[in-house]
Amino acid sequence: MDDRYGSDVLAAGWKKAHQRELPRVPAVRDLVVEVAEDGFCGAVTGIEAGLVQLEDRHGRRRMFPLGPGFLIEGAPAVLVAPVAAASGAPKRTASGSFAAPDSRARVARPSRILVEGRHDAELVEKVWGADLRAEGVVVEYLQGIDLLEQMLRDEPPSAERRYGVLVDHLVAGSKETRMTDAIARGPHGAHLRIVGHPYIDVWQCVTPRALGIPRWPDIPRGIEWKVGICRSFGWPFETPADLARAWQRILGAVHSYRDLEPSLLGRVEELIDFVTA
Repeated sequence: MDDRYGSDVLAAGWKKAHQRELPRVPAVRDLVVEVAEDGFCGAVTGIEAGLVQLEDRHGRRRMFPLGPGFLIEGAPAVLVAPVAAASGAPKRTASGSFAAPDSRARVARPSRILVEGRHDAELVEKVWGADLRAEGVVVEYLQGIDLLEQMLRDEPPSAERRYGVLVDHLVAGSKETRMTDAIARGPHGAHLRIVGHPYIDVWQCVTPRALGIPRWPDIPRGIEWKVGICRSFGWPFETPADLARAWQRILGAVHSYRDLEPSLLGRVEELIDFVTA
């Protein structure tokens, strides 16, 4: 006669003897899953540091730890990091370009890209860093477009040393447009390319979809723009460190060129082409 209790009730593993093993499912991009705890349902958009990012149908994104606690088509499952497939397909960088076979950085060119501030430089590095290293292009920040003219006098560009400049808020009638138009007509214009995006600050070049918001808030005149943004989001804003942490939260939502506005993408690609021609 069968003994359903087994011969030794104290044998190792008796607690797991009748437990069902949950399927381990790789968290591949676009896999739709539901979070068992709160019902959030979305498609996988990426994995970073043991966390999976899900995006729901409204464009909201949230991060969850890999492991148990997910439902796939209503059935419990364990999400695991996908194993990279060994294939001959070329890899792509965060900018969408094909990665060069030799990943070593080139010796820096004399030509370079200039941006207004540290945040601009960090955003360009995050998305185009691999491309720039492969091409040997250095990104420098000016700490303000007001310093561009002095920098050009001190280190003038030439046919062998071209400068591409990315400017915030380059729209008709703005101070930035008047200043850069005058510089482009000056003695250095032949070896200089100045382009820009229409936003007040590079923060706005990150799409609202990437941040899980419907749109960037409108900040009234008279309020420092970054301070107003932090207030609108309910983030601390009193000190420079608060604003730096706010930027890191925004930058953390950027994973590839898909998370940036097209008006920035085209301008950066234009500068890369100019300084590597």
